[in-house]
Amino acid sequence: MLAHIAEVDARRLYRAAGYDSMYAYCVGKLRFSEDVAYKRIQAAREARQFPAIFASLAEGRLHLTAVLLLAPHLTENNADDLLNAAADRSKAEIESLLALRFPRPDMPARLQALPEQMAAGCAGNQLAPERVVTRSDSLASGRMELPERPRVVPLAPQRYALQLTMCQSMHDKLRRAQDLLGHQVPSGDVVQVLDRALDALICKLEKRKFAATDKPRENQGRKSKNPRHISTQVRRAVSRRDGGRCTFVGESGHRCEARKMLEFDHVLEVARGGESTVENLRLRCRSHNQFTAEQTFGVDLMKDRREEARRVAAQKQVPAAAISARAPAVGDPPTPAVQT
Repeated sequence: MLAHIAEVDARRLYRAAGYDSMYAYCVGKLRFSEDVAYKRIQAAREARQFPAIFASLAEGRLHLTAVLLLAPHLTENNADDLLNAAADRSKAEIESLLALRFPRPDMPARLQALPEQMAAGCAGNQLAPERVVTRSDSLASGRMELPERPRVVPLAPQRYALQLTMCQSMHDKLRRAQDLLGHQVPSGDVVQVLDRALDALICKLEKRKFAATDKPRENQGRKSKNPRHISTQVRRAVSRRDGGRCTFVGESGHRCEARKMLEFDHVLEVARGGESTVENLRLRCRSHNQFTAEQTFGVDLMKDRREEARRVAAQKQVPAAAISARAPAVGDPPTPAVQT
């Protein structure tokens, strides 16, 4: 299975099946859970870089968790030795092995405020004061307890729980929004404030991306000289027709479900005389947009084009101060202005 995933991932064959990423392929086509898909992909990519992992897994000398634990530490120089040392070991044993070979500094003592419910539970256990201010049992292994990543968890039909940690700036913005909505939301309910904030954000982003508006202007008939320019009327029509979703359909009839990283793709390429009309445009995710271009112009050519685009973008990001720091020598051409 890992060899299959590694090959599909490396050759990006998931695109032909109608998926915009290896993760989407594993979840949609192979029916993995999100967690299993993430772990399998990470292990497959590591095994492709160090093929000995395939044999170790097939022979049962390594388990999947072992590969994920070893991955951050594997190099060309130590891969064989580290894989052999971890063979036939449990997760705890491998963690001890890594701690021995790649020691980390001691974790600092800390005092953490607890919610009332947790504080009440701790009081019932009558913990000694020194247990509170020193490292907890969970930190004894050398791992810091970090806040969980922001996540959305379904609780009931059409009900979800949102968990996140906000910085001071976001906290201040939330308080400011509550103040400004004082008349409409007197209670300052965070859920209502966030709901209104997302409405405003989505409206702004859809207007910028798809020219969405409740009061579209009439077409003034002016036509841009740039063949790649897409008018607001065309963007609105294409977005509405395609449902704000990638239109690529795989060989099995599966339509790509991607709604992010969407781009306007010319059916007949501009290089071949295609125009930016509603009939000649479609929504494609970036992955399938590149896939179609590679099929038309070739993988090598598109790879060169992308590398050139990255170089140009990197040059535009160079601060103007860094460019003017060097005084031009006699005979040097004038330094061009850099747009950021």
